Amino acid sequence: MEFVKDVLNSFLEYLQIEKNYSKYTVDCYEKDIGIFMSFMQEEQIQNLQSVTYADARLFLTRLYEKQYSKRSMSRKISCLRTFYRYLNREELVEDNPFALVTLPKKEERNPRFLYEEEIVKLFQMNDLTTPLGQRNQSLLELLYATGIRVSECASIKLSDIDFSLQTLLVYGKGKKQRYVPFGCYAKDALRVYIDNGRKLLLKKAPSDTHSLFLNYKGTPLTDRGIRLVIDQLVKKTAENIHISPHVLRHTFATHMLNEGADLRTVQEMLGHEHLSTTQIYTHVTKDRLKAVYMNHHPRA
Repeated sequence: MEFVKDVLNSFLEYLQIEKNYSKYTVDCYEKDIGIFMSFMQEEQIQNLQSVTYADARLFLTRLYEKQYSKRSMSRKISCLRTFYRYLNREELVEDNPFALVTLPKKEERNPRFLYEEEIVKLFQMNDLTTPLGQRNQSLLELLYATGIRVSECASIKLSDIDFSLQTLLVYGKGKKQRYVPFGCYAKDALRVYIDNGRKLLLKKAPSDTHSLFLNYKGTPLTDRGIRLVIDQLVKKTAENIHISPHVLRHTFATHMLNEGADLRTVQEMLGHEHLSTTQIYTHVTKDRLKAVYMNHHPRA
């Protein structure tokens, strides 16, 4: 087992350093591989080298039996395929048993997004007289204004913000850089936080930091910290809905497209490599659909 732990740690380090994956993504890989390790113990599979295609198929069957969603099953198989590709590259195994396993077809569903009134309600949850309230407000405004990923948000430095041009330098996947504009609401919220709340939080820090968003200890706010902040704010709204930071990214894209932004521009702002990834946001809200119908159908 020590060998397996060492190999797993090397793989996770490879994902973080060479592939530049976020901590959240690396944690997901670790969790999924852990589930497979438990399966190996249950089936008395001795080691990683002895896993066969039949074992890989059986693992998928077990996931079906435990009623994992198709999306979750696909992620686990993709994760293990990548893991074994790495093992093969390191000459630790000869074959990739997951290479030919067919991924379950994902359920077709539109990304969850918020309506404008829901956004307003969420923004009203912060006490703007406190440092954390100012931080949370600027965090929400920036996520909604730019559509950046949580990992990108957590890595923002003060020097990445250009207030005169109202643009943000973002370091995306694969360390690719892009500039994203932000509006007046985000600008004002950031100014209040940087000039007031952040300075007070920084007094609690053991050392100085250039990170934009800080936690209550004055140290950089992590991906997980941002998710906790969003969860806590949603609970305050008393709405029976689950909102992840990624929902704000979906909301940004949906609102931009519904207001007439072209797909290529939204693709560039989101940092998507392929246009097909951005096309999932081309659904329209029911209100928008009804408005178009009422305005353009001759017998509406």
